[in-house]
Amino acid sequence: MQATPSSFPDRDTVASKIAALNAEDQSWLKLLLENVQQEENLLQGLSLFLDQQSQARFLNSLKLEKCGEWFGENAPARLQIRLHEVSKSSQHAAFTAFRAGLTKSGGLEKAYPKAPV
Repeated sequence: MQATPSSFPDRDTVASKIAALNAEDQSWLKLLLENVQQEENLLQGLSLFLDQQSQARFLNSLKLEKCGEWFGENAPARLQIRLHEVSKSSQHAAFTAFRAGLTKSGGLEKAYPKAPV
């Protein structure tokens, strides 16, 4: 019997955990970040979260930047490029704020250090 990636958690659950991002949700998301089989669900949930934030009446750019910074600091190296791809998938200010946090965290540079010249 071949193991297939589970559809749990769905993208709505992931998006709601990212939106709350309290200590309990951070622990849950860290477990999800470590699980390679859940990578697509995580990224789909992140995309949904950013889409929801871009449609919100009030844009909390500080929260989005902190969220991006948290992901940049906690995501494994294999996800850093994909996180940046998600953050660049729209020019909306919500995506820009998230991308600013990712950049501020230095996660991409830690995962892929520049070669000495």
